[in-house]
Amino acid sequence: MRRIFTLILLIASATAGFAQVRIATPGTELVLKAEKGSELQIQYFGGRLSDADAKVLEAAGVPNHNAYQPYGVWCSWESALEVTHADGNLSTVLKVDEVSTVEEPTAKVTRIRLKDTVYPFYVTVCYRAYQDVDMIETWTEIENLEKKPVTLTRFDSGYLPIRVGDVWVSHLHGTWAAEGRLVQEPLERGMKVIKNKDGTRNSHTDHAEVMFSLDGKPQENVGRVIGAALCYSGNYELRIDTRDIDYHQFYAGINPDNSSYRLEPKEVFKTPELALTYSDEGLSGASRNFHRWGRNYKLAHGNQPRKILLNSWEGVYFNINEPGMDQMMADIASMGGELFVMDDGWFGVKYPRLTDNCALGDWEVDRNKLPNGIGWLVEQAHKHGIKFGIWIEPEMTNTASELYEKHPDWVLKAPEREVVTGRGGTQLVLDLANPQVQDFIFKVVDDLLTENPEIDYIKWDANMPVANHGSQYLPKDKQSHLHIEYHRGFAAVCDRIRAKYPDITIQACASGGGRANWGVLPWFDEFWVSDNTDALQRVYMQWGTSYFFPAIAMASHISATPNHTVFRTTSLKYRIDVAMSGRLGMEIQPKNMTDQEKELCRKAIAEYKQIRHVVQLGDIYRLVSPYDGHNMASMMYVSPEKSEAVFYWWKTETFYDDHLPRVKMAGLDPDRMYKVHELNRIDNVPLPYEGLVFSGKFLMENGLEMPLKHNVDYHKQDDWSSRVLYLIEQ
Repeated sequence: MRRIFTLILLIASATAGFAQVRIATPGTELVLKAEKGSELQIQYFGGRLSDADAKVLEAAGVPNHNAYQPYGVWCSWESALEVTHADGNLSTVLKVDEVSTVEEPTAKVTRIRLKDTVYPFYVTVCYRAYQDVDMIETWTEIENLEKKPVTLTRFDSGYLPIRVGDVWVSHLHGTWAAEGRLVQEPLERGMKVIKNKDGTRNSHTDHAEVMFSLDGKPQENVGRVIGAALCYSGNYELRIDTRDIDYHQFYAGINPDNSSYRLEPKEVFKTPELALTYSDEGLSGASRNFHRWGRNYKLAHGNQPRKILLNSWEGVYFNINEPGMDQMMADIASMGGELFVMDDGWFGVKYPRLTDNCALGDWEVDRNKLPNGIGWLVEQAHKHGIKFGIWIEPEMTNTASELYEKHPDWVLKAPEREVVTGRGGTQLVLDLANPQVQDFIFKVVDDLLTENPEIDYIKWDANMPVANHGSQYLPKDKQSHLHIEYHRGFAAVCDRIRAKYPDITIQACASGGGRANWGVLPWFDEFWVSDNTDALQRVYMQWGTSYFFPAIAMASHISATPNHTVFRTTSLKYRIDVAMSGRLGMEIQPKNMTDQEKELCRKAIAEYKQIRHVVQLGDIYRLVSPYDGHNMASMMYVSPEKSEAVFYWWKTETFYDDHLPRVKMAGLDPDRMYKVHELNRIDNVPLPYEGLVFSGKFLMENGLEMPLKHNVDYHKQDDWSSRVLYLIEQ
């Protein structure tokens, strides 16, 4: 994001005396010891300090750890920076040279320049402290002023010491169709590493985000928590080193595996931002910090409510045709939807896209399927009163494509090796290090939107990792730059697209949830949580994903049963209630639905429009985790003004003689009164508290009893139970 620097103040002492640097948000503070000619040291990270406490901080006991430890002198610990200098020296010693502060409209940026004691080699450690949200971003700028190139073999974005105690780490793990699964474990002695090496998609397996609970086993709404998120679209590595000292040492940055970087003279290498936050309101408190920061400063159009859409994929797959698309548009419009997205299968001339083994890169309409082209579909959408969106996968090609036949040199390929193909046995990744490829990808989007300016939405997919380590563009001595240069190219393309088309909505889909990362989202409005649309598994995946990402960014769709991935049959009511906890959409063929099912969806869409602003822009409070073995899950969103709230309750298991916990709500104003209204009701009779008014204090101390099943006719009974309650201040 571009920012205008308005003021520069030098705050470092001109002498070699002690200089305390305080970097603070409204509720979070980082304190550094920056003494000119000495190491830069971290003294504190936690809640905002008073001036009086800051003055006596060191006497209370502080880590005084090197804030950016280089390798080579006293190198038994892990290091944040590893450099081979031009003369072969592997050691680097960095001392404080100067400190400056830059005022931005909503943040303060502190820059601490470090210089090697021998070489003209500099590292600037940067911190951006937002003044309206509790988030501090840190990154480094590594500058080589030596006469010859130096080699960087490690280049972390940041480091943080965390006091040893009963510390637990919460992080996300998964795979395709099972993304965002929550893992919580105590930190023990030794090294814990969380990393990704996919190359194109970095959140299918582990995530580049963690939370540290400092007061024992993680709790949602109480306890001290440190949250960290590396904002990078490529390979990453998070390390937690716990040895015979009193601190866990946390490092985060680009994954250095096979990515050594030759830094030319006068070149500056900038690392991605590491976002840090602190909360004394548990995991949900840290999540609220991430969500507010993300909506305000990272996510594209983060404070604009998202449209309710129907995506064609699970409805028709590759069987795209004009009558079918028009029928689906008419159906979603009749149910109150606002957008239709035509997925994969619309393109290819020489190689028609009938399945997944051809035509990527040949972004020309298949006139056999769509004789009147994209423009006609856009016009039909307009006639139906909705917007139109389209799927592309611009970073990829197939061996069976006109693009590959013309430009085999544009794909990633290891020298002297046959290419390894992906999806469909033919898919390959284009080399985004190559400026010609960047121009091509931009042109794909530019041509599509120039010819069809009323397109409202793009679903941007990426279905293959970097399976061939080799760039046909980069020189032989810079092949290790591939992963870094790929994502520089990706950023350059996305910057160009957003500069020309700032208002277009773009979804990051990468074989499902492969690009749920704050390094990607500044160019994207949302991400596809998972290709798995099963409602029950989505409870778990969306629960984990909500730790770092707001509901407005999480595409959650009502799909058919049996589910197309896990073949589970769940009730439509349950599928609706889960999907309504994110950005609501549909992934279904409406013509296969009964009139009763369409009516239930129509009602749900209308009611979601009433609560959309609360869900997408409100504050999250997770209440009962599906991972805790209580056979249910519950969470809620509360408007920033605390005048409205939406409460979700899902049963996840059914056992006879089950006694589910009564859920206490959170985040309400104890002194206000709230009227209760159930959404998506299917019961023959309303809940006993329907339309009644309760104090926020009562709801947070006692909660409301949730029936174990729905009161419906016997032939409609099933083992699925869920509730959505809308609370409105009276």
